[in-house]
Amino acid sequence: MATKKTLQIAVNSIPEVGKDLTPDLGKEWFDRWHQEDPSLEFSEAVITGTVHLARHGRDILVRGHLTGQLGLTCGRCLEGFAAPMAADFDLLLAPGPQPQGPAEEELSAAELDRDFYTGEVVDLETILREQIILMLPLKPLCAETCQGLCPRCGANLNREACNCQAAKADSPFAGLAKLKG
Repeated sequence: MATKKTLQIAVNSIPEVGKDLTPDLGKEWFDRWHQEDPSLEFSEAVITGTVHLARHGRDILVRGHLTGQLGLTCGRCLEGFAAPMAADFDLLLAPGPQPQGPAEEELSAAELDRDFYTGEVVDLETILREQIILMLPLKPLCAETCQGLCPRCGANLNREACNCQAAKADSPFAGLAKLKG
């Protein structure tokens, strides 16, 4: 089954004064994305926002604000939680394919906010996906005070105290404690 891209914007439909869009990325949009890429690390996402597209000659300026929540898994206790997300972005799209340069070329700050479009269509869906991925935290936490799991018994220390005995340190210097006398 071929998936349908929903946010394809014809370049000639963007007036010089700009065009405003209000994408509402709900369950169906994210379900389709999960089908295309099952390795995504979030679930139950709802994102809304505003996007302003403006032409400057053949270049297109994309400015947007996304807000909503993503279902993430805590990196400490492994419990799911709804994480609020918000991001602003500015991106300049230039026509043509991205030039192929050395793989280890360092990008300048201006080049980080520049991308390319091909043909007469801007794929806003790809841009929004990139921005959502950039909003994801490296290590999601349900709360800064999350105590995580007990390394011995696996109990969620946020909900219960474990009954594990504190393991004595297996240190090469543990024998020195016996010499003190």
